[in-house]
Amino acid sequence: MSDVFDNVMDLAKRRGFVWPTTECYGSVAGFIDYGPLGTLVKRRIEDLWRQFYVISEGYYEIECPTIGQEAMYIASGHVKGFSDKMCQCPACGEYLRADHVAEAHNIPNAATLSCEMLAEKINSLPCPACEKILGKVDVFSFNLMFQTTIGPGSQRIGYLRPETAQGIFVDFTRLLRFYRDKLPFGTVQIGKSYRNEISPRQGMIRLREFTQAEAEIFVHPAMKGHPNFSRYSDYAFPLLSSEQQLGELEAKTYTMKDAVAQGVIANEYVAYYLAMTHEILVSVGVIPERLRFRQHLPDERAHYAEDCWDAEIYSERFGWVETVGIADRTDYDLRAHADKSGDSFTAYIQYDEPKREMRRVINANMGVLGPKYRGKAKDISDALQEVTPGPDGATVVIDGEEIFVPAELYEIKEQEVDVRGVDVRPHVIEPSYGIDRMIYAVLEHSYHEEEVEGEVRKVMRFPSRIAPVQVAIFPLMARDGLDVMAKEITRNLQMQGVLAEYDDSGAIGRRYRRQDEIGTPYAVTVDYDSLEDETITLRDRDSMQQVRVKKDQLADLIPALIRGKSSFSSLI
Repeated sequence: MSDVFDNVMDLAKRRGFVWPTTECYGSVAGFIDYGPLGTLVKRRIEDLWRQFYVISEGYYEIECPTIGQEAMYIASGHVKGFSDKMCQCPACGEYLRADHVAEAHNIPNAATLSCEMLAEKINSLPCPACEKILGKVDVFSFNLMFQTTIGPGSQRIGYLRPETAQGIFVDFTRLLRFYRDKLPFGTVQIGKSYRNEISPRQGMIRLREFTQAEAEIFVHPAMKGHPNFSRYSDYAFPLLSSEQQLGELEAKTYTMKDAVAQGVIANEYVAYYLAMTHEILVSVGVIPERLRFRQHLPDERAHYAEDCWDAEIYSERFGWVETVGIADRTDYDLRAHADKSGDSFTAYIQYDEPKREMRRVINANMGVLGPKYRGKAKDISDALQEVTPGPDGATVVIDGEEIFVPAELYEIKEQEVDVRGVDVRPHVIEPSYGIDRMIYAVLEHSYHEEEVEGEVRKVMRFPSRIAPVQVAIFPLMARDGLDVMAKEITRNLQMQGVLAEYDDSGAIGRRYRRQDEIGTPYAVTVDYDSLEDETITLRDRDSMQQVRVKKDQLADLIPALIRGKSSFSSLI
């Protein structure tokens, strides 16, 4: 008996939502094509996400290359540590994610085990490909980045980006200037990322090329209170904290203000974006009862993260699927790029009033320094303020060159000075969304079957805002002027920015079923009465109820229904 996954994917392929890529040559696991309707759904979900982060939050979007030079990924830690634990089945030769083999047989915390411990745990388990016992296998780390070369030859190594975040981090200095040198500020990016997954077997859940939507919010390290926290302070939903997981308890519903007050969530910033994520996921069609937020356990949370949560969506085939990660990453990313690049990656925060502080000041003897070092004298004088001199002198770096300055060329004094501000390295709050996983969740949660007049009616109950086709226009017959009026209505709605589809093919009942199956929320039927009284039949997808309305109302009514400004029930 087929499950929901089989039914959803059958419909998705048949109706043009998702297809296997390069199918005519034999499709490759981990890659998919979005068909005409799937592409529309994807764009609508991305635009709804932008409505929250770009329009409401005011976080401007940037677009960075999908190929990055090696230095960036050395600094970020991806070259050294972005890997999964892999093994090869001795019987069939299939490469396997060792931790996934273990997790499939309920071995706890498999992702945190060492290669040696994983090899020991899985030696008595069957290979998921050929089902023969694995036996003694070597488990080793496999870097997931796709490597390439930039330009002819192989002198400059590049990588397809494994996430969109690094482009934002390395642009920090320019972004800070764009935001007028003020914290907090945020920047977002939606785009393709690439991970050379070992054995992707979960359809849209695990891809080698996928779309991420990430926001990086840069905040003062001492700032834990979100300026707009009241927007979500009373917003409530289930949280599965690390403490509850260790006690094998169920998720518990909290308001955001209570979760912060009780120390369940580290700070208001993390709570704010947990709540926003919940609102976004429900808005695109995730069923609230199949959505929870799970806090990372101490042994799975990154060492630098103050707090980290995953939004998990329940799938009948895959169980709880991590779809969004929300983390307080402290200053780890900016500090890593500062250490590697030599740039400061700091923001200058001016005090409201200058502060009097005792500071060490190094006064260079410019009368000697100038003739000795000529054009570099001023840079050396400035650089001396940032180093700790030894008993014989100080070493500074100018344009990559180390220069030793003897102690007799400067004088060290302690003096009271006016301090007008301070350089701080911001902390980063990062909500990171897997768009493809969101789309699969919406497909599965929107899929319904019911019996209508002795037939199985398949319907995708998408929220109107993300439905690919927003209204279908049917002439009862493609003659006698009915088609002319229907095409006029279609054009008028299209001019209002509505994706309206004209359809005169087949019986009217068959057309309704076709549109139900692709999730079109409304259908307009033009009949012979329409020619007499200028009214049409408007049908609602979910209730299948119908109502007569004036043709001239449609240009305002349909957009209002799609945006939730009006309801179908109010028309009855």
